Amino acid sequence: MEQSGSRLVYIPMQMNIRKKRLLLLIAFITIAPVIFAQQVGSNSPYGRYGYGLLSHPAVGASEGMGGISYGVRRSQHVNPGNPASYSELDSLTFIFDFGVSGHYARLDDGLNKQDFYNGNFDYVAIQFPLFRNWGASIGLLPYSKVGYNFGTSRSLSNIQYLETYRGTGGLSQVYGGVAWEPLSNVSFGANISYLFGNFSHSSVVVPISTSALVGETKQMYTIRDVKYDFGVQFTYPIDRTRSLTLGAVYSPKIKTKADVNPSELLYAGDPYQNPSYPPSQILTTDTLWGADFGLPQTVGLGITYQTNTLLVGVDGTYQGWKGAAYPDALDGLTKNERFNDMYRVNAGVEYSIDPYSQNFFHRIRFRGGLSYSNSYTNVNVFNPNDTESGRIGVGSFREYGVTVGLGLPMHDLRTGHVSMLNIGFGYSRQHPDTNFMISEDMFKISIGMNINEMWFFKRQFN
Repeated sequence: MEQSGSRLVYIPMQMNIRKKRLLLLIAFITIAPVIFAQQVGSNSPYGRYGYGLLSHPAVGASEGMGGISYGVRRSQHVNPGNPASYSELDSLTFIFDFGVSGHYARLDDGLNKQDFYNGNFDYVAIQFPLFRNWGASIGLLPYSKVGYNFGTSRSLSNIQYLETYRGTGGLSQVYGGVAWEPLSNVSFGANISYLFGNFSHSSVVVPISTSALVGETKQMYTIRDVKYDFGVQFTYPIDRTRSLTLGAVYSPKIKTKADVNPSELLYAGDPYQNPSYPPSQILTTDTLWGADFGLPQTVGLGITYQTNTLLVGVDGTYQGWKGAAYPDALDGLTKNERFNDMYRVNAGVEYSIDPYSQNFFHRIRFRGGLSYSNSYTNVNVFNPNDTESGRIGVGSFREYGVTVGLGLPMHDLRTGHVSMLNIGFGYSRQHPDTNFMISEDMFKISIGMNINEMWFFKRQFN
């Protein structure tokens, strides 16, 4: 504390600032490996195709609003969905945001039903100021997930066996982004992400009526590449309390190469139930060097209307998957059959009675949203009642979703900042467009913690 004339000026010690930075860094480093190492929560058989089930990460409040992000621009929320939003941040605020979720899914093929439970650590994101009209963010987000385990009993030459298909893995992205507001109400931003992941698809044959060895046919591959996202936002102030924000995002397509490792192995027992068992015999093993893979360009547009108590937004997304590079040997589909151009629409709303009220219940944010998309992949379709005819064609599905959520504010009386506990409830349905495919109903509960901290400030006392 220093004395200047009749004014006492309180200057926070540099050590306290360093402690805050260190704690934030420790939190990020602690949480990130959990996501790196996790088996991403999914049991859908549709994860067998392409890069698995795509994730459309909705951070914080966006989760309860149908996943909208392109036109969302707020000073106390992280929004990596449009990097142009980072500049809407005052020069004193640091934001730390992370989320977890639990899932209940029911699969139904028309004859049989099966239930699954899963949990995920979904994301971690940090946002902070750089200079005047400049903001930045870093974090870790999911891109896709693979996780399935299904099969049936079969017979061949009076030999009974159980054939099981299993898959694990997924893609994640570590991102860093900046945004700049060169003119009032106009902002530009960009993310650069390190995209990485491992995939494993296998077929395991377990003899039932004999003591023969267990056979496994497996395909494994790893992807590492760099991804870019560019965003822009324009806000039109209608009056002092109302505004419209238009947002757009563009991500160029990616052409990458990866080594694919196919193998055929024999085990004394099921390799998934006994993962420590070495193979008894290696029938074949190979490496397909430099196989071509591709991810599509993405174009997103969104508009948001906002007042002191209300936010309403709509997003539209297009991804050009058709014809993207992918090895035919991995799924038995041709280049023209494999992918579909994907279209997604999200709509959401948030309302609070009075965000500045002394009444806690008046400050609660009530949220809701809807979403629709088609599948970016096609799948092989077989008639289970006619095993002799083989594949009867390809099929796909559409996904419908509805979400509701709450934002529970926690007011810091010392700094005036508002942190938020975000709780979301969602239901989605994957509805197939072809007979003999599996429908999926999924219920999800998500919990996110948005922590606002005031840094780099000086308190003054007269």
